Amino acid sequence: MTIRLVVRGLVAVRGAERIAGPLDLDLASGEALVVTGENGAGKSTLLRTLAGLLPAGAGTIQLDGATGADGEPAQRLSEVAHYLGHRNAMKAGLTVGANLDVWRAFLGGRGGASTGEALDAVGLSGTERTPFGYLSAGQQRRAAIARLLVAARPAWILDEPTGALDAASQGLFASLLARHVEGGGLLIAATHQPLGIAARDLRLTRRSVFGSGSIDEADLAAAEGWS
Repeated sequence: MTIRLVVRGLVAVRGAERIAGPLDLDLASGEALVVTGENGAGKSTLLRTLAGLLPAGAGTIQLDGATGADGEPAQRLSEVAHYLGHRNAMKAGLTVGANLDVWRAFLGGRGGASTGEALDAVGLSGTERTPFGYLSAGQQRRAAIARLLVAARPAWILDEPTGALDAASQGLFASLLARHVEGGGLLIAATHQPLGIAARDLRLTRRSVFGSGSIDEADLAAAEGWS
């Protein structure tokens, strides 16, 4: 299956503030895009907008050729994407395995690895019954990365995914990214650190991309479905 993501005139906003854009992007299966830029340039806001967690201030996000977990054609990138943000989004009181079971069920669980296989892939064999809160910061990040493996989704949207990872873990993660892209996956990642894979670069700046820093309230209301 070949999927294509086409973004035209996308403006990422937070509230009534224009953060980044307008941006045009074209990305297809087997391609990776790394979003770079200084703090405050809008990297996280852009990724959250692409993931459907924030409304776009303007522009379009079109997805072609993708099938959702229900077997129907996907209309939105969020239907076929993993999103891994700064936070791990795992419950400290649940075991690692239980956390991954929750994510597998939430994401549809179609075609993914078993819990044991996913933990082996991130170097956490034997931690399935360990409470997540007992893990070190680096181990917690690797357990969160295992979420990407328990449900097969063709698009990965990752925000600073290597935070808290040591050099060995970063190398392991780079191999997972390469395998995903080489297998026809689509990758969009914001990072301050090299990911160890070939990728196109999109650099955001706080001044040159978005201009005045404001957006018309009527445009924002229309984008968020208020009118």
